[in-house]
Amino acid sequence: MLFVAILLLAACGTTTPATTISSAPPAAQSGTLTEISVADLKVKLDANEALFLVDVRTPAEFTQDGHVAQATLIPLDQLASRLGELPSNTPIYCICRSGNRSTSACNDLRARGYTAINVSGGMIAWKAAGFPVAMP
Repeated sequence: MLFVAILLLAACGTTTPATTISSAPPAAQSGTLTEISVADLKVKLDANEALFLVDVRTPAEFTQDGHVAQATLIPLDQLASRLGELPSNTPIYCICRSGNRSTSACNDLRARGYTAINVSGGMIAWKAAGFPVAMP
């Protein structure tokens, strides 16, 4: 019993290093997570800048809580299986409710060679700023 407890404690202390995203081209990405404020994202969207906005929340959150009109819903748990829907030559901006799941999405995308930027504060910040929310 003591042996099992020691093994469990040892396993709990094992961590995997986090990978972060930069807006630089994949070959030149540093280890820093690049984030953008909702205000700066709104400016980019209004200017029709080339970007791909992916909302990584659940379908229920996307429809019930609203979303940024230009966002494509790809829930975080489906991201790896839906990579074919993502552009390879356009920055991918990830948004969720608060910024946690989108950070995970950015980490995953960077590990796969994409340029990914986290939307800081997510939909909570978007709504707090008074920006429009699309409802299906």
